Amino acid sequence: MLGIRGFAYHAGTVLAPELRPGPGGVSLKSEKSDDARRNPGAKGMCEMVSGSSGRRGHALESCIVAVAAVLLVAGCVQSAEDAPSEGVCIEIEEEGGLALKDLTPEEEVVIVQKGTERPFSGEYNDHREAGTYVCRRCGTPLYESDDKFDSGCGWPSFDDELPGAVKRLPDADGRRTEILCATCGAHLGHVFEGEQLTEKNIRHCVNSISLEFVAAGESVDGARDAGPSATATAYFAGGCFWGMEHLLQEVDGVTEVRSGYMGGRTEEPTYHEVASGRTGHAETVEVVYDPTRVTFEELARLFFEIHDPTQVDRQGPDTGSQYRSAIFYTGNEQKLAAEKLIGILKGKGYDVATEVTEAGRFWEAEEYHQDYYEKSGGRPYCHTREKRF
Repeated sequence: MLGIRGFAYHAGTVLAPELRPGPGGVSLKSEKSDDARRNPGAKGMCEMVSGSSGRRGHALESCIVAVAAVLLVAGCVQSAEDAPSEGVCIEIEEEGGLALKDLTPEEEVVIVQKGTERPFSGEYNDHREAGTYVCRRCGTPLYESDDKFDSGCGWPSFDDELPGAVKRLPDADGRRTEILCATCGAHLGHVFEGEQLTEKNIRHCVNSISLEFVAAGESVDGARDAGPSATATAYFAGGCFWGMEHLLQEVDGVTEVRSGYMGGRTEEPTYHEVASGRTGHAETVEVVYDPTRVTFEELARLFFEIHDPTQVDRQGPDTGSQYRSAIFYTGNEQKLAAEKLIGILKGKGYDVATEVTEAGRFWEAEEYHQDYYEKSGGRPYCHTREKRF
């Protein structure tokens, strides 16, 4: 009998004989309605049956292992039947102000056209060196080697990502959840939950060709081809995200701002769920910026001046825990900068209520919330700048 890895390889060879485009074409943005939730994805390993004896039990166990291997591999493989039509124009040199790496035709099939490399063929499938895995297209750090594990599926597997680095979207096939680089939108693979493969019970199934590796002790920034356009990310919550988004977008050095939700318990929250106050989320903006043009501290200073950080669970006429003031930091440097500014404000007599919490998963809000004031032609009604520093 073939072992599960061997069976998965042969099954995967049949299911994914070559690099091929996956469903969904080259669209990197999808809308999300209040009534729709992302599919949690296909299940992986089947539960083994115990207590079998003799040839009948051995045959049953062999059958279950084989089926489990097929399901695990099939869950990650894209369908060639849903490939985008030929002649689609793809621009990858510049996106959102980012300078992106030129891709080979093989890289473009996976990273842009959302294809899948053959199982067990990628350079990082059995890779065990300590370090950081970054996006091959823009160089953004995505995964740490400590979170990598051997799932036996034929692709690099991780049970955690760096805060704010990976974006989730419903896959075009309607069954799985796609994962993309949150900075440039490069297709990485799919995420699966409930497989019981690790304590975290999650598996990021990633194409090696979507990644580059930076060994421990080497500069992660050295992997970026974006040079001076390399970006960082910050997360701020200060009342209605429409106003926060609009004012932070006007800052020189900010390349993108997205409205969403962070800091709660509910996965895939909708606006109406967050507005109920029962999910624990705060309306949050994700700010992508060029640290060579504007620093996190400068952004945080503006954050404290365009909303009232002394108000608890409200901002102007908007009341509820979803409107609380919070900074969700992505690293110790951001945490220290936030605490420093709060100390300055308290020294000036401000009773600051702003929470300083480590960033968790950012859930992008529905499309109609994005660029709200740009679409409506208005100006924020509860966010105006007041000099505090």
